[in-house]
Amino acid sequence: MDASLILIIIMAVLFACGVYAMLERSLTRVLIGFLLLGNAANLLMIIAMGNPGIAPFYGAGERDEMSDPLPQALTLTAIVITFAISAFLLALIYRSWQLGQADDVSDDEADIAVRERTGDPGETMDDETEIEDADAEDTTDFVGLASTPITVLGNRDLAGLSDDAGVDRPAPLRGDRRAASEDDDA
Repeated sequence: MDASLILIIIMAVLFACGVYAMLERSLTRVLIGFLLLGNAANLLMIIAMGNPGIAPFYGAGERDEMSDPLPQALTLTAIVITFAISAFLLALIYRSWQLGQADDVSDDEADIAVRERTGDPGETMDDETEIEDADAEDTTDFVGLASTPITVLGNRDLAGLSDDAGVDRPAPLRGDRRAASEDDDA
């Protein structure tokens, strides 16, 4: 087997385990999942770097013999970012343990109220489908409401409003203006 294929398989397993761990309700498992994702991303950048070579210093050798420094710099940056977010998550876990003697994220009253208000998820999806089928021309959910979120005003709505903004069509030539105004009068 090729070494890069083994690294790709390891990277895929790290990504899969990291995503699975982040979907848990325990903050400690979220932290472990985040660390696995960070390591998988670092491994991805190292794999993308290609074959290792000599250090990329001026005069050390030919360009083809040197390593690409960009993935190395991105990997170092990713390590620092992963460390900072891990420290933040550790502080959250510690504070959660101090306050509730548990690191599980539980539903609060607002989450429970929203879940009870929506009722059956299939029922709400059917309501949305009926609304969409009723008026296929409408492009907004606020049609027919007294308070729409966006109101387009023109000079017909307010006397002081000026609609003299530029347009995307070319202005007619001088001779064409007279001809155009004569055509409008006729």
